[in-house]
Amino acid sequence: MKIEVRYCTNYHYESIVSFSPHVFRLFPIQDYFVSAEKIVFTTNEDASVQYRRDIFDNPIACCFYPDHGQDLHAELTMTLRLREKNAFQFLLATHALDFPFSYKPAERHVLSPYLDNAARIELPFWKSQPKPTLDALLDLNEAIYKNIRYERREEGAPRSSAETLALGVAACRDFAVLLAETLRGEGVAARLASGYLCEFDEAEKRAEGALHAWVEVFLPGAGWVGIDPTNGIFCNHNHITAAVGLTPDDIAPVSGSYFNKTRVESKMTAHLELIQCDE
Repeated sequence: MKIEVRYCTNYHYESIVSFSPHVFRLFPIQDYFVSAEKIVFTTNEDASVQYRRDIFDNPIACCFYPDHGQDLHAELTMTLRLREKNAFQFLLATHALDFPFSYKPAERHVLSPYLDNAARIELPFWKSQPKPTLDALLDLNEAIYKNIRYERREEGAPRSSAETLALGVAACRDFAVLLAETLRGEGVAARLASGYLCEFDEAEKRAEGALHAWVEVFLPGAGWVGIDPTNGIFCNHNHITAAVGLTPDDIAPVSGSYFNKTRVESKMTAHLELIQCDE
């Protein structure tokens, strides 16, 4: 399947400001299932754009803005080719068949940032109990999906897990933080992921047609497996990953700030189109 991604965003400030370097995490992590045929990225004319890989090996654009102004804008057009992916086409290693499981020492050494100092999250609608690992993950994901109401919230940091549970409502980034922290508290390495969700032939999904966030868990034998608690599903080729990381800041589609002697009111607008192309 071939798709075209068109994304644009603009930050408008009420008075002239200067800009810090900005990082854009909008480019697909390419693998066997996702390949890019075209990527065109533009931002303010004065900008110096450097394409790099960050500490998590995410493809990023680092943009430096020497001039002052009232607007910072960016546009991205991509043509991507997707190969069909079965979300459950994996075999778990013997030591990970039953939940809860323990990583081998070498695995735990590498995965320690996603495990250490993790507090246990008590969910009122799900209790950890011994069962096959895949069943446990399916049950947990479904429980969060069914018991937390979805809201679309374009701006702002993700809420804490405690706040999400108290409110009973969440945007996709809140869902992702809640699931990741719950899994880490259960001894399962989990990282946050962001990117695009596109499904053209199935029922409408929450957060479809928008920048989206979900979770990846490391399962011995299977590797990193995507889980989308906002929609209660495991991730297939319709989840196009642009960034993975330990914290929400690591996967933010855009990060940066402005400078001024006083606080300046601003407005952010963004638009995303996902279009299925003829072969």
